[in-house]
Amino acid sequence: MTDVPVRFPSDDELMAGPNALEDASSDPQDLPEASARAQIVVPDVPEGFRAGFACLVGRPNAGKSTLTNALVGTKVAITSGRPQTTRHNVRGVVHRADAQLVLVDTPGLHRPKTLLGKRLNDLVRETLMDVDVVALCIPANEKIGPGDRFIARDLEQVRAPVVAVVTKADTVSRQDLAAQLLAVNELGQWEDIVPVSSVLGEQVDVLTDVLISHLPSSPPLYPTGEVTDEPQAVMIGELVREAALESVRDELPHSLAVVVDEVLDPRTDRTGSRIKGAGGRLQVRVSLVVERDSQKAIVIGRGGSRLKEIGVRARAGIEELVGRAIYLDLHVRTLKDWQSDPKALARLGF
Repeated sequence: MTDVPVRFPSDDELMAGPNALEDASSDPQDLPEASARAQIVVPDVPEGFRAGFACLVGRPNAGKSTLTNALVGTKVAITSGRPQTTRHNVRGVVHRADAQLVLVDTPGLHRPKTLLGKRLNDLVRETLMDVDVVALCIPANEKIGPGDRFIARDLEQVRAPVVAVVTKADTVSRQDLAAQLLAVNELGQWEDIVPVSSVLGEQVDVLTDVLISHLPSSPPLYPTGEVTDEPQAVMIGELVREAALESVRDELPHSLAVVVDEVLDPRTDRTGSRIKGAGGRLQVRVSLVVERDSQKAIVIGRGGSRLKEIGVRARAGIEELVGRAIYLDLHVRTLKDWQSDPKALARLGF
C-alpha cells in the first residue's frame, strides 16, 4: 500500500531543545553538537514485528463497531441496534508484543438516499485504498442479500487481501453457522473466512492472528498504550449520540446529528464563561441537531423527559471517558434537511 500515515517523533524530540539554535552563539563552531544534529529515536521492537491498518467493512448493522471494540479490548466505537450508527472512520489500536494492528471501523456501505449517505460511501471506498488488509463483516443471523453481493463486487477492485468475517456467531445454531460459512465462501474469493462472536469473545484472538498475518514488517505506528486517536471532543459527541439513538429508538436515527459546542475546565479556563454546577466540574455543552421542529419535540419529550434521559445516559459514559465529574448541558436545534444540504453538512463536519 502507499501513503500509510506514520507517526514520526515530534520536533521537540528531534531537536536538543526548541530554543537551542536561538540561545547558541552565531558562530557554528560554538553550537553544541547535540543542538546541531537531529536526535532520532528508534523504537526497540523485536525482529519480525508487524504493524499496519485493517479496515472493517460491511453493510449497516453488520456488527463492525462491536467487533472493533472486542478486538481492541475496550470501547472505542459507539454501538447501537440502529443501522448506520457509525458516521466516520474510527481507529482502534491492538497492541501485542509482536505486532500492532490498527483497526479502521467504517460506516456501513448502503444504497444512499441523501448526500450524507453518498459521502459516507465515498469515505469507505477511499479508506479501502489505503489499508493493508480488509475484513468484510457479514452477520451469521441474516441471509446474504443484494447489499452483501454489491460490497463483494466492490472488493474485487481492492488491492489489499480480503478476509471474510462472519459476525454474531453466537446468535445461530452450529448448523446454521455452517450453512452461512458455505454461503460466504461462495460469495467471493477470500484469503480466510473466520466466524466470531464479539459478545462472547469467541474466535476474536483467531481473527487478530489472521489480520496480523497480512500486515507488513514495520515498527509501531502508535505509542504503546494508545487505543484510539479519536479527539476527546469527538468521543464526547459520539457518546451523546449513542445515548440519543438508544432513547429515540426508531423514530429518527438518521436525522440526528451531534455537535460539541464547548468543553471548559473551570480550574484552568480564563475566558470568563459562565460556570454552571458545583465542585469545579468539567463543563460540556452539546447540541443535538434534527431536520424538523417535529423531530425536535421527539428528542425533548414531554416536559423534557427524553432529553433528561439522554443526558443521564450520556453523562455516565463521558465521566468514565474523562475520569472526572462533568456538568452536561444539552440543547436541541433544527437545521432543515441537513442530510442533503452541502453547507449544512460542512458545518456539521461531514
